[in-house]
Amino acid sequence: MSTIILLFFSAILSILLLTSIANYTRAKRLIFLLRNASQAHDLVTRSLKLSGGTFVFKIPFTHCLITSDPQNAHHVFSKRHSDFPKGPEFKDILEALGEGIFNSDGEFGLSQRRILHSLFNSPPFERVLMTTLRRKLESGLLPVLDRAASAAAEEVIDLQDVFKRFMFDSICTTVLGFDPNYLTVDLLPDLPYAEAYDDMEEAVFYRHIMPEFWWKLQRWLRVGEERKLHEAWEKFDGFLYERVKLKRQSFNRKTEHKETEHGEFDLLTAFMRAAEDGEEEKSDKLMRDTAFNLIAAGRDTVTVTLVWLLWLVASNPEVEKKILEEIKANLGGNRWRFFGVEELNKLVYLHGAVCEALRLYPPVPFEHRTAAETETLPSGHTVRKNGRVLFSIYSMGRMEEIWGGDWMVFRPERWLSPDGSKNVHIPSYKFMTFAAGPRACLGKKITFVHAKQVASAVLCNYKVEVVEGHRVSPAVSIVLFMKDGLNVRVSRRK
Repeated sequence: MSTIILLFFSAILSILLLTSIANYTRAKRLIFLLRNASQAHDLVTRSLKLSGGTFVFKIPFTHCLITSDPQNAHHVFSKRHSDFPKGPEFKDILEALGEGIFNSDGEFGLSQRRILHSLFNSPPFERVLMTTLRRKLESGLLPVLDRAASAAAEEVIDLQDVFKRFMFDSICTTVLGFDPNYLTVDLLPDLPYAEAYDDMEEAVFYRHIMPEFWWKLQRWLRVGEERKLHEAWEKFDGFLYERVKLKRQSFNRKTEHKETEHGEFDLLTAFMRAAEDGEEEKSDKLMRDTAFNLIAAGRDTVTVTLVWLLWLVASNPEVEKKILEEIKANLGGNRWRFFGVEELNKLVYLHGAVCEALRLYPPVPFEHRTAAETETLPSGHTVRKNGRVLFSIYSMGRMEEIWGGDWMVFRPERWLSPDGSKNVHIPSYKFMTFAAGPRACLGKKITFVHAKQVASAVLCNYKVEVVEGHRVSPAVSIVLFMKDGLNVRVSRRK
């Protein structure tokens, strides 16, 4: 029945659209976009280059300004950040995130940022971060790669899937104090709630490119991508609320009996304690939202960074050679060596390689903002009140005006001083991977620690070779995963 209703509405909509030449042109543009959704980021990049870095995008019932201009970014994210909130439409599109830090504006958002900033910079968090990372490397990732590298197996593995599992375990342990064991040596288990999370990301992408009325109609009818989103959302929420319930029971018991935690630490418990010290206890819904946002940030950012980095390094033998030489010169080459934060800071060339991967393939390829009032941007374009501004971070990494004529080259040296002894700073409004201004990403340092730790451990011990004929391209998702994963063979370093 719902399908018949949907077809009826579609027919009415088509008639209305085709009665107007202007709307007919926009409808053709929408159809083209949907047919080429897998190339959306490159199509936007091409249009931005042809239009000087900014253009107005119009499809039926949707109107927004798309830009890759660094001066516009500096204006919106730094100079006038309070005049460009995320806005209600952004929250509606990403409603699954709830009232977490990604969706929050105003004083409530600032309060969450203060709490998380304090937690991220606390010694207990740094200890649990490094301990968890080491344990999952030694018991999960490296043994899985070692098995795949055995002479008898000659096994092809999807490195993206392996990294997703590794990071899901790591981030759940850090946030929830619970290890799902999604990556194990003997098998790669199916976890419905972990797979539901992936389904949610794919479905949400279509909310970004479809007219608002259309995806809201699908949500009401529970059809198409919205049905997929609803089912996945319920499944993942079941997992989150169960963990919140158990964590709150444990927290209340320890509080009642005044038990000490004996060195235990996880972000959700720490957030509960911070809430207890405040004016009122935070609800299970807010705890769920907080956990969801932290898991999303931790798993996706590092996974995407690692998979594109390893592919780029495997495709550039000279870069791989320099990374290995730097590791050997600074840290030695002991098998399965785990490096501390101070040691990782010595790897400036590897740091540059990570930056290059983030430049070319940012985990979150676009950012939204909404104008609180009508305003003219530095590019000369006017944004109307409540108008949307979309920043293509993917495109910014491909602009000759920012990176020079060799923007397409994977060149870690562009992030080094002339003598190669230290990394150089590039303003965040040019390198927007971690956003900019007062709302810049709080997890930037954590991302680099994870990426450098895992990449150095993998590259020290194994040579990664992409399977011949395997096609690499970005996925249709709000997060820039690889569409078909990364099929590789690994062999032990001699």
